[in-house]
Amino acid sequence: MAAGADRRVGYILAGASRRNAGVVVSAVTLTEVLRGNRRDTSVHRVLARVQVESVTPEIGRLAGELLGSLGMNNTVDSLVALTALRAQPPVLVLTSDPDDLGGLLGERPDIRVVRV
Repeated sequence: MAAGADRRVGYILAGASRRNAGVVVSAVTLTEVLRGNRRDTSVHRVLARVQVESVTPEIGRLAGELLGSLGMNNTVDSLVALTALRAQPPVLVLTSDPDDLGGLLGERPDIRVVRV
């Protein structure tokens, strides 16, 4: 994450905490954001404040079916989308790629996709 995105995510997490809203991250997201360098320190601070949801065989199957039904092939985004679909609404999805995730999630009034 860039420094600006880092601050924005921190602000969003603080708001979720004030509202007692749960924050869930797909374990696959760790692959997207951790790189084994100093930048990981800020990512680990965020991860300490959220629930990391495992990628189970059921989520993997459903994510594959979602991709197939839409004719898409982005595995990571489909796993993130399935995590959002299974979360307690309302859901806010933070992503650097809102177009792909929006395409996977479709028009749902209880899920909002936000670029960070």
